[in-house]
Amino acid sequence: MAARTGGTAGAAGTAGAAGIGVGPYAELTFDAEGDPDGAALRAVAALEATDLLVFAHGWNSERSTSTRLYDRFFAPFPGLVGPGVRLGYVGVVWPSIRFSDEPIPDFDSPAALTEPGDGTALDPATREALGAFWPGRGAELDRIAELLRERPGSAEALTEFGTLVRELAGAGDGSGSGNGSREVPAIFAEDVRTVCRALADGFAAAGGPTGEDPAAEDPAGPGFALGDVPRGLWRGAKELLRQATYYQMKKRAGVVGERGLGPVLAELAGRRPDLRVHLIGHSFGARLVSFALRAVPDGAGYVKSVTLLQGAFSHYAFTDRLPHDRDRGGALRGLQHRVDGPVVACHSAHDAALGVFYPLASRTAGDSAGLLGFDERWGAVGYDGVQAVPDVPRLTLDQALRDGVPAAGCVSVDTASVVRRGGPPAGAHSDICHPELARVVVSAGRMGR
Repeated sequence: MAARTGGTAGAAGTAGAAGIGVGPYAELTFDAEGDPDGAALRAVAALEATDLLVFAHGWNSERSTSTRLYDRFFAPFPGLVGPGVRLGYVGVVWPSIRFSDEPIPDFDSPAALTEPGDGTALDPATREALGAFWPGRGAELDRIAELLRERPGSAEALTEFGTLVRELAGAGDGSGSGNGSREVPAIFAEDVRTVCRALADGFAAAGGPTGEDPAAEDPAGPGFALGDVPRGLWRGAKELLRQATYYQMKKRAGVVGERGLGPVLAELAGRRPDLRVHLIGHSFGARLVSFALRAVPDGAGYVKSVTLLQGAFSHYAFTDRLPHDRDRGGALRGLQHRVDGPVVACHSAHDAALGVFYPLASRTAGDSAGLLGFDERWGAVGYDGVQAVPDVPRLTLDQALRDGVPAAGCVSVDTASVVRRGGPPAGAHSDICHPELARVVVSAGRMGR
């Protein structure tokens, strides 16, 4: 790939480094606790740039996938910015996991966008990734893989599977969902048969087949006394495993943002006070960059824009008062004011991961609505934009590209006109590599020609 230049290459980031076609480029690598790689800050500080694009990948990713994402997403920027802007590019790499049977538009074959993986069985790449994600739990993971492959018809087997997954998720260890919340999602607390049926129905709603025996045909209620388990429930069981990694990633993204990226950006601002920082995050990477704002001092001014691409966190995160609990605010209440520019939430109704599975996975134990049925409390910002923040502009993508985005505060941009491709279970969740979205970032950061 021919190199595209966005400025003079620094010592840490020549064009083409790490497979990235723009430069100068460097990576910020964090471990699960948010501790950065020792040389990462020096590498980023060495980039010769006026404006730094800092992009954090999402949950369903690993090193090679995130590098390809950054290369593809960053590609249009050199041709979009004004002559006084020298761009530096930073890829945030944090411990995530890739379910390789979940297709990513532009990265996987066209057939993968419409055909699910090998039924409920774990493919070897996913099994290997799970082993790295939960080290020392090989025996449990082998048993989980065996159950998903064989799909036994007994209630005892499904109960065993649910117990193993919930232990891996640590949902009963009191750790909660992180960042101040100790609520346990209902999918890790309620009857496993009910949960797997709801998740199988969710997979069907996302456009995927449920298997030989659809969960909807299950004649039994929550209890196991009425007989065997339909094989279609194992589709929901596999989704429960996927949601266990989701649960862990949700906690980890907040930790890496608040304890890792946020302090690194503050130190970078001390070294390079004139550097303008533009944060970009996809999926849980959007949560990561948003939680980094907790470490940005009021009035600091070095974060000039935040662009959230299919953000996998609550659409109420920035509100001062939750509609269903007026005594509480969102987890990020008021933090949009720590950005010297706008916080732009790009959202799409074609995102099945956020429209179907995010609400299922976010409901807490004891929620009176149960697992099924729509409840706005559990909506995602990447599905319908910022909610319950007064006077938030709601723009179409065409409007945002034609007129630009406001200079400050939260902004919602409906990007469904381009973010629309993808197969089950995630739908268009990862369909983000579009020049139109790069133009939104440039508009938010006031970097255009």
